[in-house]
Amino acid sequence: MDGFDLNSSEKADASELQRMIAIEQQKAQFQAQVHNFTDVCWDKCMEGSPSSKMDSRTETCLVNCVDRFIDTTLSITNRFTQMVQKGAH
Repeated sequence: MDGFDLNSSEKADASELQRMIAIEQQKAQFQAQVHNFTDVCWDKCMEGSPSSKMDSRTETCLVNCVDRFIDTTLSITNRFTQMVQKGAH
């Protein structure tokens, strides 16, 4: 037996660790996307310095901006998934 053979318990631990890492990577990607939305939409919609209350025009702009980002992201993700699935066949 060399030093790289894993018993079933170690394999389960390694599998669980990989799953946890994947979850943390997804969280990090989501957080990065939120920061991206914030940066782009803030620059697009905010005029001047922010006040204590957001006006309805600015709020509508921010909501629409984020909605378009989400729509675009979903569209690209779906298209990429289709391409991968076609390539797998």
